[in-house]
Amino acid sequence: MDIPKKGLSGYYATTFLIGLGFFTMGLMDPLYDNYVPVFLGYYLDSSFLVGLVMTLDNILAILLIPIFSALSDRTDTRIGRRMPYIVTCLPLAAIFFALVPFSALESLVLLIVTVFFLNIFKQAVRGPVVALMPDMVPADLRSEANGVINTMGGLATILGTILLARLMDVYVNVPGHGRVDKVLAFPVASLFVILAVVLLFVFVKEKDSRVIDKGEEKEEKEPMLKSLKGIFAEKEKSALFILLSLLCWFIAYQGILPFIGVYTIDELGTSAGTAALSSGMVGVAYAAFAVPSGKIAHRFGRRKTIRVSLMAIVIILALVFLHGTLTRGMNGTFRLISFWALLFLFGIFWVTVVTNSFPMLWQMASYSTIGIYTGAYYFFSQLASIVAPPLAGGSIDLFGYPALFIFGLVFMLIAFVLMRNVRRGEPEDD
Repeated sequence: MDIPKKGLSGYYATTFLIGLGFFTMGLMDPLYDNYVPVFLGYYLDSSFLVGLVMTLDNILAILLIPIFSALSDRTDTRIGRRMPYIVTCLPLAAIFFALVPFSALESLVLLIVTVFFLNIFKQAVRGPVVALMPDMVPADLRSEANGVINTMGGLATILGTILLARLMDVYVNVPGHGRVDKVLAFPVASLFVILAVVLLFVFVKEKDSRVIDKGEEKEEKEPMLKSLKGIFAEKEKSALFILLSLLCWFIAYQGILPFIGVYTIDELGTSAGTAALSSGMVGVAYAAFAVPSGKIAHRFGRRKTIRVSLMAIVIILALVFLHGTLTRGMNGTFRLISFWALLFLFGIFWVTVVTNSFPMLWQMASYSTIGIYTGAYYFFSQLASIVAPPLAGGSIDLFGYPALFIFGLVFMLIAFVLMRNVRRGEPEDD
């Protein structure tokens, strides 16, 4: 007789509060990505140099997220093991984030120093923020909980790009510089970050819910490097194969994303303003379907849900590749709307993959190594964000813009094949 699976209803409040940490990242990242290049453009004429500074975020992420995720596993304080990093690093990140536009008014050196320290604190706290959820939510509910958290990240992105971004057009008086624009959104976003930290600290009692499964509190803590090597040295290679799979699907995603706006301008004839809505379709689908995708995996299994979603993405990318040829000569509005529809479908299956892959990896970890597995996830995903754009750009240079979608299709297909070797990661594997 099958035991009915419990629902997330008893954990919604906790999940929502933990999601505030993820919300802060979703709030800061889009503003950072969109406007720091503008600020750097005050002083740098070279797009290459601007891009070089912008890679600082990803480089520090690869270095710091695994280290601080693992450190938080081994931290033992009165307020918990993740919370010390959250209540120190997140407020400091908020302060430096607020200072970014003001430092841009002073000098290039001050701007780069501010961005450097912002990324130090932002990347140091990212792993502990994410690892807080599996500490406090039972294993069989983590896909649904991750869906709630991803929804909050999506809503934060919408808030940052649609509402707060408008504050960049508002003029304010800055001592020594008079009335200037492109300032206000950053300090206002920082206030939201500080508020989120206060709510997290006050209402999430990590100390009271540190151990989800009985007996885990007595596990011995292995040395950090030994635990990390253990992921790759295990006889059963599920953890390794899911990490390789996510490397491939993030290469596909991070390769397509930077060029999708340019594609709609050059191939579909849209304006620069309208082009941004193409990636926005993926974002809307991400926010809308994060929670349902967790529920689907809760019912049908995470591995099966991810593999079906990857194959669906392969089919959608094949249709996107053919879209330009099949719709050539048709009405421009129809071409654009049908392209957006395909991207919306892509977003539905993409969020399904992302929402359920993290819980699979956490399921393979013990209580004492959740942070290490979280860091490994971010190492591979951030590595993809560094290598993917030049690889995708090279395919465009060689074969034209439609090759972008074949590039993504190939890496998604590789991820699908690699996922065949993932045998663990379901709640019943605990």
